[in-house]
Amino acid sequence: MLLLSLRPTTTTTTPTRLSPYHHNLWKPLPSTSHFQTSLKPQHNSLHLVVKTSGVNTGGGNGGGGGNGGSDNWWDRWFGNNDDNNNNNNSNPKRVLYFLILALIIQLASQAHAIYTETETDTDTNEEVVVWEVKGGKRTKLISDNLADMFVVPHVNWPWWPLSKKTLTSTVSFGNVVPTMWVQCRELFMRLMLPEGYPESVTSDYMEYSLWRGVQGIAAQVSSVLATQSLLYAVGLGKGAIPTAAAVNWVLKDGIGYLSKIFLSKFGRHFDVNPKGWRLFADFLENAAFGMEILTPAFPHLFVPIGAAAGAGQSAASLIQAATRSCFFAGFAAQRNFAEVIAKGEAQGMVSKSIGIMVGIVLANYIQASTPLALASFGVITWIHMFCNVKSYQSIQLRTLNPYRASLVFGEYLLSGLVPSVKEVNDEEPFFPALPLLSLKPASKVENKLLSPEAKEAAANVGQRLELGSKLSEIVKTKTDAHALLELYKNEGYILTEQNSKFCVILKDTCSPQDMLRSMFHVSYLYWLEKNVGLKSVSIRDDCGLGGMLQISLEYVEREFNHAKHDGELAGWVTDSLVARPLPHRIRPDY
Repeated sequence: MLLLSLRPTTTTTTPTRLSPYHHNLWKPLPSTSHFQTSLKPQHNSLHLVVKTSGVNTGGGNGGGGGNGGSDNWWDRWFGNNDDNNNNNNSNPKRVLYFLILALIIQLASQAHAIYTETETDTDTNEEVVVWEVKGGKRTKLISDNLADMFVVPHVNWPWWPLSKKTLTSTVSFGNVVPTMWVQCRELFMRLMLPEGYPESVTSDYMEYSLWRGVQGIAAQVSSVLATQSLLYAVGLGKGAIPTAAAVNWVLKDGIGYLSKIFLSKFGRHFDVNPKGWRLFADFLENAAFGMEILTPAFPHLFVPIGAAAGAGQSAASLIQAATRSCFFAGFAAQRNFAEVIAKGEAQGMVSKSIGIMVGIVLANYIQASTPLALASFGVITWIHMFCNVKSYQSIQLRTLNPYRASLVFGEYLLSGLVPSVKEVNDEEPFFPALPLLSLKPASKVENKLLSPEAKEAAANVGQRLELGSKLSEIVKTKTDAHALLELYKNEGYILTEQNSKFCVILKDTCSPQDMLRSMFHVSYLYWLEKNVGLKSVSIRDDCGLGGMLQISLEYVEREFNHAKHDGELAGWVTDSLVARPLPHRIRPDY
């Protein structure tokens, strides 16, 4: 190896700078006596010096003095300098890096050549594409005219292109990396997504899953911080008695479990409004985490604070488990409920694993600092709640509860059209029963079909509806009772208006389909009152010929099946009404 160096003869010093491999300064270039071959210098001229690398020319100094070895950059790179023997082990690494760099350059040049050839290919024959279906999984196949068969096409990436002419499974470095990437991606999809995705689930599944993944990480980080605070509060690391700490911990959990037993009786409410209840559960969970983080500041109140936090977490877990089933059932487009639930649990485990690792790192940094823990918890809670709201906004429930049914039937009565599932879900607030907390999803596109009159009708009907009224509180005379029973003898319900309330009396034979029919009847009664001006006179007159109840019932018998059919075409599940009526029933003796 030869080194060519150009330097002026009059230069006696070199710039002072640090070597990237040594801590000492660069030394001046050696004198010409150290070089094996040299041209005679002339005054103020440049001379060419040629030295054979690694040649020792004098007194055992090794070309650079007996103590220091060579000082030129070549020896420093390849480690011929004897000053620093600790760096000799890195010489093979440097050579390996150089070989890898050369290999990458060569592969890039070959890929560019193949890509250029592919782009300039003038073959205009159209490929015949066939889709192979196995258990809901679709695989694209293209025709191979040479082998007279259909094969799986190669992955052709712009940054790692493959030749179109190579359709057989030729093993080379150029197609191993893309093939491995595709196989890893398919393995991930098999583990995390339902079989047959995206055809096996609804269109809102992926957006919901992505937001839920982020919120799951945030929730697990908060859980780690809260657990660390509880351990500090119970006395871990401060000489606490293990038995006393264990008793306090068991008391905290035992009292908290009572909330789960108490909330179980509200299960039907979770079906009616799962989005609102799920958002409430997330708020409850964050409040519980915040209380646990505060326990180190009040260690003498560990049991009551921990019990209250445990009750909140138990209630939140119950609501989350109940509403999760509603969401997953809606995602199962091919009735694959179990698989959607299983993949959802797998996605949750991935989020929790990532959250635990992030939480451990953050907890190690925070340690026993309560203010720092609260500050971190505030940021994580904001991320958690924001992702929760976005995930629930993406859900498109296709079942009909009283609010969604009123909105759908109200628009149908006004325009004769059924609004889409997305439009109604975008309009529905998270808490319909609480107007002050009517947080609605932020729709990206204005509703094209829903009218302001239909929205107003849905809000008013929801406030005036009483599903499952007691007959004895409405009917005061035998004549009124006979008139109602005679009018609704073929129906599973009895509807009348009293004190500005739409009172629906349910028979013991009333089915969820009958309750949906009663909602259509209520919507038409409101339409008659709002647009025609009909008012309730008395139960007997309303049930008579030309009365408001008699007119509306005839319309329901004539139009309900048409509205139901149009709703099914729009994507709605019209076989029942998801509601929680009052427990009152009647059994008429006809």
